[in-house]
Amino acid sequence: MLEKVNYPKDIKNLKIPELELLSGQVRDLIIKVVSAKGGHLASSLGAVELCIALHYCLEAPKDTLIFDVGHQTYAHKIITGRKEKFSTLRDYKGISGFPNHNESEYDPYISGHASTAISWAQGIAEAKKLISDSSKVVAVIGDGSLTGGMCFEALNSCGHSQSDVLAIVNHNAMSISPSVGALSGYLTKIISAPVYNRIKEELEGFLEHFSLMKKLAAKAKRFEEKIKGLIVPGIFFEELGFRYFGPIDGHDFSVLIPTLKNVLSLKGPRILHVITKKGKGYKFSEDNPEDFHSASSFDINCPKSKNRSLSFGEVLAEKLTSLARKNKNIVAITAAMPQGTGLDIFAKEFPERIFDVGIAEAHAVGFASGLAKKGLKPIVAIYSTFLQRALDQIIHDVALQNLPVIFAIDRAGVVGQDGPTHHGVFDIGYLRLIPNMVCMAPKDKEELEDMLELALGINHPVSIRYPKGEAYNFNKRSPIELGKSQVLAQGRDVCILALGSMVKTAYECGDLLAKAGVSYSLVNARFIKPLDKELLKDLAKEFDLIAILEDGNIACGFTSAVLEFLEQEQLLNKTNIITAGFPDEFIPAAAREELFKMYEMDAVSLTRRIERSLKVKNKESR
Repeated sequence: MLEKVNYPKDIKNLKIPELELLSGQVRDLIIKVVSAKGGHLASSLGAVELCIALHYCLEAPKDTLIFDVGHQTYAHKIITGRKEKFSTLRDYKGISGFPNHNESEYDPYISGHASTAISWAQGIAEAKKLISDSSKVVAVIGDGSLTGGMCFEALNSCGHSQSDVLAIVNHNAMSISPSVGALSGYLTKIISAPVYNRIKEELEGFLEHFSLMKKLAAKAKRFEEKIKGLIVPGIFFEELGFRYFGPIDGHDFSVLIPTLKNVLSLKGPRILHVITKKGKGYKFSEDNPEDFHSASSFDINCPKSKNRSLSFGEVLAEKLTSLARKNKNIVAITAAMPQGTGLDIFAKEFPERIFDVGIAEAHAVGFASGLAKKGLKPIVAIYSTFLQRALDQIIHDVALQNLPVIFAIDRAGVVGQDGPTHHGVFDIGYLRLIPNMVCMAPKDKEELEDMLELALGINHPVSIRYPKGEAYNFNKRSPIELGKSQVLAQGRDVCILALGSMVKTAYECGDLLAKAGVSYSLVNARFIKPLDKELLKDLAKEFDLIAILEDGNIACGFTSAVLEFLEQEQLLNKTNIITAGFPDEFIPAAAREELFKMYEMDAVSLTRRIERSLKVKNKESR
């Protein structure tokens, strides 16, 4: 069946049994490709029927279909002209792991952050109204997205304006970790309320005594579920100005398609509540959807976890747990990612001292400010790309109040195949600009532990950024002093000034330079703010060539901070500078190693650049 389907028009005349066959084949393709390439498996498997049904009922791209977050869109991609290229999923210049308007007219946005879709949809709906475009606008959101403030703001605005938007709530009780928050719990309660289930069981038990009434029992069960769905959940959305429909089975085409057609025929703001199973169709992901949210490549028949070292996030969590045994004021906050950030380790020992606020980063930071105000030591562990969503709260709620909140910034730098929506290359630029903020980046796992310990003793906001992946160690531990760098090697020809994860690249570069007879110094910067100003002045006076390495955007980043300082000290014109960082552009999806080569940030490229500069300098000095 899948062989005949390339675009949505190819499914318009299929019968329900054929659609069911198609959904199975789409799932098989998703599992096959993700097992080889990695990707967001569980979310996409859970949304297969929903994606197919939407394209069956809509006339996309004339009708606008927007997916919130976008990691559930693999089926959507497969049936919108990208089936043949789907094997290039998350490759450089291959199929993106998220919707991408540069890739297909069926993707109106590049999306990768939660809670955005209804805002976008309302804007498009109101624009269509002004230009007399009667085509439809549909936003698909997860129940986890309903924990984000932007989503609530959009619901309120959309309901108030009576915008012609259909919002489909795909409810699977999971965002990345099990969804948290009152509303997600409310939706779950709809299909699990004890009072309803008790009535249902008693009614069924009574009817089962009468053999002639068994069919009536089944019908009563269905009727009770419909009444439960119609009455209870609709109250919240109806008060916001939406018409509510559901909940319905998001895997049953015989229910899904006619319901979609009926709801799409209406006008104004509408909510369709759909129940799906995350990871459906692949037993391992059904049983462990969190493990298959963003999966690495795996053996389809036996996807056992590989033995690996701890990630940097897990190293931080283990150290935090150890420190928390002695310090009762330590608390932790996660935004729906306890496992991703490693804080599930902390949660096992201190469940009462960890707070999962859902996909609500701005609230997480504001909440942390309140904890700190009363003398606690909150550690907010959030991916770099998602912390961007809380910039105002970092400035206003924490830094302006000069509260000692610690930001543990995971996935700092480029993260690989998830691409531009997930690269953490901007945190240095916006955090170093904030008064009262201390910014650190460890070279290895031992230094991460030491920086966390230091941060707990600083009575200001502190950020510690560290990369994705397995933690490593250089066995070059030395005490950390606020605002002081670490000199790892001393030579005369060139100084390599490296920040955080780039110290690893600097070591590799140093080995290559040494083999070429170049004497080098290597400095582990440690601090973005405050800078080690005395050392920087000494380096600028001592070296004719300095290479500055950072895993971030050069504009406003660590490199910019160093150059600004040297300019202020009138030392910049006395020193040649080589910069290694990311330029003022959005970085594409590709393996981390591939990106480093692409932007000449790998050890071989850096060595070549340094050798060229030294040759030029030697010629000029003759």
